Amino acid sequence: MKNSTIEIYSPSLENELYITFSESPVHAGFPSPADDHLDNKLDLNKALVRNPSSTFYARVSGESMIQDGVDDGDLLVIDKSCDPTDNCLAVCFLDGEFTLKRVKIEEDCVYLVPANPKFKKIRVDKSNEFMIWGIVRYIIKKTF
Repeated sequence: MKNSTIEIYSPSLENELYITFSESPVHAGFPSPADDHLDNKLDLNKALVRNPSSTFYARVSGESMIQDGVDDGDLLVIDKSCDPTDNCLAVCFLDGEFTLKRVKIEEDCVYLVPANPKFKKIRVDKSNEFMIWGIVRYIIKKTF
């Protein structure tokens, strides 16, 4: 049973990162001819990065958040400038290690809640070295 660990990367924003973007919705039913709408460009840096100086990417290692749809190898887009809210998905620094969990904010403590029944929630109080390092804004998945 492997807990989630995080490798953190800074984005390179010197160059625009364009991909072809279709304005037509992608239907999950019958195919729709959308080839005529593939001439628009989408800059992934602009689409995914709201605050460049406080945005980081991280690759997930582990299975503690699988029921939230976060799998081993997924890429996270993390914004350190976002304020944490109750139940947010966050990269946290706890007692010398980074971890990815849901944050449950209580009056006298914080709980870090995994999304896998194999793992227990973690109670964080004043005795812990703790900070919410950044909030997950996007999850980029490999589908095969």
